Amino acid sequence: MLTTTTAFITELQRGGATGILPPLAFAGVITMHSFVCPWGTFELSRRPLRHHEPLQPFDAADEYLLAEAARLELAAGSRVLVVNDSFGALAVSLAGHARVVSTGDSHLAYQALQDNLARAGLAADAVSFVPANEALAGPFDWVLMRVPKTLALFEEQLIRLHGQLAPGARVVAGAMIKHLPRAAGELMARYIGPLQASLAVKKARLLWATPEPRPQPLSPYPSCYQLDQPALTLVNHANVFCREGLDIGTRAFLPHLPSERGALRVADLGCGNGILAICYALTNPEAELTLVDESYMALQSARDNWQAALGERPVTIRASDGLEGQPAASLDRVLCNPPFHQQQVVGDYIARRMFQQAQRALVSGGELWLVANRHLGYHVRLQELFGNCTTIAATPKFVVLKAVR
Repeated sequence: MLTTTTAFITELQRGGATGILPPLAFAGVITMHSFVCPWGTFELSRRPLRHHEPLQPFDAADEYLLAEAARLELAAGSRVLVVNDSFGALAVSLAGHARVVSTGDSHLAYQALQDNLARAGLAADAVSFVPANEALAGPFDWVLMRVPKTLALFEEQLIRLHGQLAPGARVVAGAMIKHLPRAAGELMARYIGPLQASLAVKKARLLWATPEPRPQPLSPYPSCYQLDQPALTLVNHANVFCREGLDIGTRAFLPHLPSERGALRVADLGCGNGILAICYALTNPEAELTLVDESYMALQSARDNWQAALGERPVTIRASDGLEGQPAASLDRVLCNPPFHQQQVVGDYIARRMFQQAQRALVSGGELWLVANRHLGYHVRLQELFGNCTTIAATPKFVVLKAVR
């Protein structure tokens, strides 16, 4: 069931780690959906917030996971690890019943968890959150996992469960069938133990793994690849986009990065492994760089790569919902290779929101530079928002665009 409440985000959030969304990103109507599970009914919202949000912050796989946990009488006070909880539906539902630790690679998911805990009347620390790039501290009696879009992330998370399970622990993963590859079960069997798949319920399926002793697995992550120009070795943790090689959009962008000198304030928006910021910084030693991304593993990769390429040169690298929290008129340049999906949902909402945030953060005369697939038509969006848009370069598939504040 969908409900809406007229309230400003500043009334919901307490600031600090969760931040305050700028007015351009969100004007005040929070769309909530009622989530019914064995532990109660909860009003949940997604992140980023937007008017009349049509998408639910949960799905049938979340309902199935909690129904099975209740059927098997998950004991009060059990230590439960929740993995890849998209917007907090699993963790919030269990927070009043069990000792819950949530881990995942999305800062947006963390923000949604904080929103939804507050809405349920629960303290911010009712659920402990561990970013996916940090070590877990078990043992856990239960592990409830959502199978992520990136199987490399899933594999790394399964590897990190080694030594973290209590005797008799239950490990179960859930997904909508259309997003559940056979390889997910094979990975669970390899790293946890014998696998059993459930029947389908509302187009969702669960995978149960029975933990068995295994030798300490050797993780294949992070991986590395080489760039010829500039000559760099780039480290990429498990959930980095195009982990095995430079993506073709960035490859089209790099030769056309602005070449300039001076103490410019530059942000790499959605920085991934940091390659755009690093290449820009190498040609402008006076520039002040800020790298932001919502993926903790991307940020870890960016930190590793920045240090390898630029040593102790000062830089700001932070988890953020885009340029949320960036002061208005505080940047001279924004570099961006925007995403066109959030988890399995494809669309241009995230990119359009990035453009709004960039427009707000840039000084008068400041510039947004981006690369995008030609067919997305971002030049139209930029023309509407900035009043101008210049095509810097084009290939059959990509365009490099510049808009001036």
